[in-house]
Amino acid sequence: MGAVPSVSYSITVRLQVPAGGGMVSHLATVVERAGGLVTALDVTASGHERLQIDVTCAARDTDHAERLAQAMAAVPGVAIGKVSDRTFLMHLGGKIEMNSKHPIRTRDDLSMIYTPGVARVCLAIVKNPEDVRRLTVKRNSIAVITDGSAVLGLGNIGPQAALPVMEGKAALFKRFAGIDAWPLCLDTQDVDEIVAVVKAVAPGFAGINLEDISAPRCFEVERRLRELLDIPVFHDDQHGTAIVVLAALYNALRVVDKDIETVRIVMSGAGAAGTAIIKLLMAAGVQHVVVADIDGVVHRGRDGLTGELAWLAHNTNHPGFTGSLKNAVIGADVFIGVSAPGVLSGDDVAKMADRAIVFALANPEPEVDPAEALEHAEVVATGRSDFPNQINNVLAFPGVFRGLLDAQSAEITSTMLLAAARALASIVTDGELNATYIIPSVFNPDVHQTVATAVRRAAGGPHDRPRLGDDDVSV
Repeated sequence: MGAVPSVSYSITVRLQVPAGGGMVSHLATVVERAGGLVTALDVTASGHERLQIDVTCAARDTDHAERLAQAMAAVPGVAIGKVSDRTFLMHLGGKIEMNSKHPIRTRDDLSMIYTPGVARVCLAIVKNPEDVRRLTVKRNSIAVITDGSAVLGLGNIGPQAALPVMEGKAALFKRFAGIDAWPLCLDTQDVDEIVAVVKAVAPGFAGINLEDISAPRCFEVERRLRELLDIPVFHDDQHGTAIVVLAALYNALRVVDKDIETVRIVMSGAGAAGTAIIKLLMAAGVQHVVVADIDGVVHRGRDGLTGELAWLAHNTNHPGFTGSLKNAVIGADVFIGVSAPGVLSGDDVAKMADRAIVFALANPEPEVDPAEALEHAEVVATGRSDFPNQINNVLAFPGVFRGLLDAQSAEITSTMLLAAARALASIVTDGELNATYIIPSVFNPDVHQTVATAVRRAAGGPHDRPRLGDDDVSV
């Protein structure tokens, strides 16, 4: 699938051009002929002979953006000025900040917010440790923690380069669930050190969101922290992905009129996301599933299987299929990919069962070209924002943590994950459901509150539990 212009590679180019003569429309034509997309064109200053114009356009990638700027600069009479990358501008100085909830304008304000008044609050928490949730930011705070070892599709880029992603995650928590999230990028990739650091900082948070930690270490980190801590630990790359995939599958099966208990599913990818998806699908009733990784189909007779791969071999592929991924998808009802681009072709999809479902979630290039897949499959989803049915974790994690915090949960369970998936699927009504709309938009106002309510109830939080802002301030 050829790349298309994206706002992710949006630039604004400042140009000095001759006044008059249709130069504005000519520049738009130049950009379009070079394969770009003009999204704004503003005259920012004017004189008798010259105009200053800011042209904003979307490109396919960084090199293409440079070519667009060069194409505009090559127009006779045009002088190019500053070229601004709009994505980088959005990240200048970081994307998040801390704000005080109360103004500090007088000596009285200072004495209550800080010393000496704050000492009384400290002693109240000493007397009743449970008051830490009521009297501090802890009740609405989570830590977003990474070691930078598996960031997006970029790989092991380290903690500093991972920080922009963690900031973005924190911004999404605030925007969609009102949660204060703090990015913590750890300068270690040692499992023991990661566990020790997170355990040490945990008292200041009501939940831990692990992010972009490579497999198989992520499994051990999560398992050990869940055993050690009295707050929920959620690895979004695993469980956030699994929730949204299951929700989308529920609705895709409604479209093609098939049952989750009887469909045959083939998964490409046996890492963190793939393993979590399989476990949640099985908890939801899936019985027939085959998993393949870079070394082929996972089966009990394959040599060298340890850890989660050994679990997959024991719990999936009950017929003992030993062929390739391409052979495995023959006759399958569902393909789910969380692996690498181009592992299947349209011809492979054509060999799947009638009314097939394809979730090709590798980013930015899917496991199979979605356009080719649509020639044969009835429902196609990707991880991309420029194609219908985007499987996006942001549909899950804000609401999940909102529900966990509201319930003051000490853990997260499969029951809560299933509740989140069912709630997310339910937002798409029968009147809205079709092959190109199986999952709601992240901006749908019902998404995060619906997921939060389902998780809170599954966590056993009383329906009349005080919500944020309803605290009793008596001491």
